Amino acid sequence: MYKKILVPTDGSEFAKKAQKHALFLSKVSGAEIIAVSVTENNFVNGLPLDDEVYQLNQILKERSEENLKEFDALNEDDLKIAHVIREGSPAKVILEVAKEEVVDLIVMGSSGKSGFDRFIMGSVADKVVNSAKCAVLVVH
Repeated sequence: MYKKILVPTDGSEFAKKAQKHALFLSKVSGAEIIAVSVTENNFVNGLPLDDEVYQLNQILKERSEENLKEFDALNEDDLKIAHVIREGSPAKVILEVAKEEVVDLIVMGSSGKSGFDRFIMGSVADKVVNSAKCAVLVVH
């Protein structure tokens, strides 16, 4: 049924739950998994590019790489998982990668945000669900 499953990961508990669902779906369907980790560094826009900003960007990239390695560690059945690391707005990048890779399904964790943060920023999962051209499974 599924040929490609996109799994965004940010290292959160909700993302890890979604990863387990994606691994199961991949195992039963034979689908390839594309794991994406987005480095959100919008807050450094406009700051001078000095050593501190460069180091912060490196730390964020390393964290994305760690998130993908943690996902690989859950892959006990040695399923095919491709890695993608991108910079930008998480929802926008997830939707771009889904389109580029022609995925059949996006499996992602709910943000777990509530209250004022969710009101101001909106949920990445909500944005993806409302804009994706493929099926989206949100795991809570």
